[in-house]
Amino acid sequence: MFIDTHLHLVARKRISYPWLKDVPALNRDWSFEDYEVSARRIGITGVLHMEVDCAPEYIATENTWVSELMLRPDSLMRGAISSARPEDESFDAFIDTLDLSIVKGIRRVLHVVPDDVSQTNLFRENVRKIGKKGLPFDICVLQRQLDIATALIDACPETVFVLDHCGVPDIAGDGFADWSKSITDLAKRQNVNAKISGISAYAKPDWTLDTLRPYVEHIIENFGWKRVVWGSDSPVCTLNSSLDQWMATTRALIANVSETEKAAFASENAKRIWNLP
Repeated sequence: MFIDTHLHLVARKRISYPWLKDVPALNRDWSFEDYEVSARRIGITGVLHMEVDCAPEYIATENTWVSELMLRPDSLMRGAISSARPEDESFDAFIDTLDLSIVKGIRRVLHVVPDDVSQTNLFRENVRKIGKKGLPFDICVLQRQLDIATALIDACPETVFVLDHCGVPDIAGDGFADWSKSITDLAKRQNVNAKISGISAYAKPDWTLDTLRPYVEHIIENFGWKRVVWGSDSPVCTLNSSLDQWMATTRALIANVSETEKAAFASENAKRIWNLP
């Protein structure tokens, strides 16, 4: 049974998402009700909501929405990975207002800002504060930015990190060689975990199980079973598959491993990293 560590929900009447206008395939509401129906069918027993890079003034609204979903009877929702702006002088005030019974982690998407944003002293000091707060920091970068991610991790050795989407490999462009070298280096940092989440979105539309296999196996080989977690990246995964297909692919890729390894990957590591009950 899986904990989905990477679900995006969209409610356009309540929250503003400026970037969605440039992605017509995703530019609609994505409801928790629809997700839960599919999730229960395929063996998902808990979920973390991943921030959707909403307009900054809506971050608190997004977290409040997640808190409401957590209160629903028999809800799968376990908490929020909140958006944040560690590059802002107001970050201290922001982090001090967070309800840690709701917010389980923090993310700042780094491929939508200049590369030097995460290299400033202010950004790094605030990411260290995230670690001191007991919260992990999700890193979302493109393959070409993996060295930037590594530099940030080295500057914040006491913070727990989670690398989203296997480091967004350029699967469609056959970028395995460069990606794999960067991953091997990055994985040497023991405070980093890897999220195997929706990587079908980075392949060509005619991808197969064997297209994704070397990427997943390289992540597991380098991070080990104690530092990998699963995520759907729904609805982004629907760009090249469905939630059901991504889950079926995942189960096929781990079919021959031990039950202990499966449990660690599917749920136990997520419980530890995000302090879930």
